[in-house]
Amino acid sequence: MERKVRIRAGGVEVLAKLNDTRTAQAIWEALPIKGEAELWGDEIYFSISVSLELEDGQELVSVGDLGYWPPGIALCIFFGPTPMSRGNEIRPASAVTVFGKVAGDAGVLKRVTSGAEIVIEKASKGV
Repeated sequence: MERKVRIRAGGVEVLAKLNDTRTAQAIWEALPIKGEAELWGDEIYFSISVSLELEDGQELVSVGDLGYWPPGIALCIFFGPTPMSRGNEIRPASAVTVFGKVAGDAGVLKRVTSGAEIVIEKASKGV
């Protein structure tokens, strides 16, 4: 079953597709999720009510990856380098579980400001 989500924050909207991890399933079941966007370089993160263990942790991620960061019980959306990055790599603060990917241009997330409300919900069928 393909699981697509809509992410809205600060007047920006993107779609993303979740992968087949246990983390993706747990987050899917918890939707909709709302929070307040925090920025760390070109990463949006916010605490969520789903507490999970690290699953196939990754120290480097790609533009558009959705990650779950266990130490902060936080959902992360990566769209460029973070303060931990070296060169053009995208490096989370510590390993994350990648559980999905933004479809299309994740660069539009650069317009989201710290403190903006962020909502992640199941996308309607046919999207």
